[in-house]
Formats: sequence, C-alpha cells, structure tokens
Amino acid sequence: MHHHSALAGSTPANSTTIDHLNDQGAIAPSISIRHLDHFFGKGALRKQVLFDISLDIDSGKIIIMTGPSGSGKTTLLTLIGGLRSVQSGSLKFLGQELCGASAQKLTWVRRQAGYIFQAHNLHGSLTAQQNVAMGLEVHSEYSGSEMQQLAAAALEHVGLQDRIHYHPKDLSGGQKQRVAIARALVSRPKLVLADEPTAALDSTSGREVVNLMQQLAKEQGCTILLVTHDNRILDVADRIIHMEDGALVQNTKQKTIDLSNH
Repeated sequence: MHHHSALAGSTPANSTTIDHLNDQGAIAPSISIRHLDHFFGKGALRKQVLFDISLDIDSGKIIIMTGPSGSGKTTLLTLIGGLRSVQSGSLKFLGQELCGASAQKLTWVRRQAGYIFQAHNLHGSLTAQQNVAMGLEVHSEYSGSEMQQLAAAALEHVGLQDRIHYHPKDLSGGQKQRVAIARALVSRPKLVLADEPTAALDSTSGREVVNLMQQLAKEQGCTILLVTHDNRILDVADRIIHMEDGALVQNTKQKTIDLSNH
C-alpha cells in the first residue's frame, strides 16, 4: 500500500538517483568547493593552511593534486573525505553541504568514500581477504559470508586471487598496496581519496596500481582524487591541480602535456 498523499510536498521516492541534479537539471559536480579557508590551532597559534579554494570535480574523473610538502594537499583531501570538519566557505559532496556538518553527516560522507593512504594501514594479524572485508564493516547490509565473497572478488579484480589467505608480512609492497586498493573499492564508493598511493612502489607496481584505479573509475563511475609527487603517473589524470602554500595555483582542465606518446 502506497499512501502518496502523505508525500505531498516532499521528494518523490524515485528521486534519489545517483546523479544529483542542479537547478538547471544538469548533473551537478560530485564535489563543489567555494571560498574554502582552513586553520590549524587556536588563538595566537592559529595558522591558516588553506586559502580561498574554489574547485568543482566531476563524477567519474581522475584528478591528480600535486604540490610541495606542506602545501595543504592532504588537508584538502581529508576535508573532502569528511575526515575533518569544514570551518569556513562551502564544500558540497554529492550535493550535501559539509561546512558546519554534524558528526552524523560526516559519517555518511565517510561511508561514500574509499581511502588509500601511503602506508596502506593493513592489519598484520588479518589475511588479505579479511583486511579487504574491513572495507565493508560500515555497511551493515552484508552478512559475514557476503563480505568474504565480495572481498575475494575485489582481490581477484586487483590480480591477487592466489594471495587471498596471505598475511601482509608475506606480501610484497606492491601487493600490499593492491590489497589496500581492493579494501577501498570493495564497497563501490562514489569517491576514492588516495594520498601518495605509489610512493613506496617501483615504477612497474606503481603503474599497475594507477591503471587499476583508472579502470575502476571508468567501470564504477567513481571520482578519484589522488595526491602524488610521482611524475611517472601524471598521464592518467583527466585533470591536474597544483597547490602551493595552501592555494590552488594551477588548475588545468585537460592535461597540458601529453605524456602518453600515442
């Protein structure tokens, strides 16, 4: 029984599609940032670390953020991923304003995102499969056996089907990073945030890792925001953003240099 009269004036049930539309009916960017400032510390120790950031990021794109250490890249990444509170300006994630957001809303954001950090943060006491299943812990809709099946499938996707029962100490650096990618992607997030995902890898493993991320961005339509110092992988970007001293200094829509030598 559907009592539609009760829904008068509220959103129709079928309006929660993946593409959030803006007022013009066009698909709105997956992330929209306006005049974002960010400060660390309080009182006399207060220091501004991000200055007037404005940026739109479209769904299904790979955005690479470059810039020297301490330029604010990781801070911006953590704000976009709901790991820190937005203090001033506007940051909309899938249409939801995160400035002044409640803890509950930040938790919602974290459930939409997958995270891949430099140190891959795997649990040494768990197998590859168990580590990947951790990526589903916040998704209560899966049973334990479903989690293990999805984790095994994610590991197969990253080419580790014969390593699912290995512990991190028995895996190479590249393999561990692929486990971390599988863990980030197992929940099919709308957004993947990666901080130096290739830093510890040789060029072959690094290339495999970014190719994999690129393939998954296309297949799953997820947005990938990648912070890197690794010039070897810039060619996978749909767009390169450069930060210095807490500000965006260059925001190239397309790649300015074609490194792929087709």
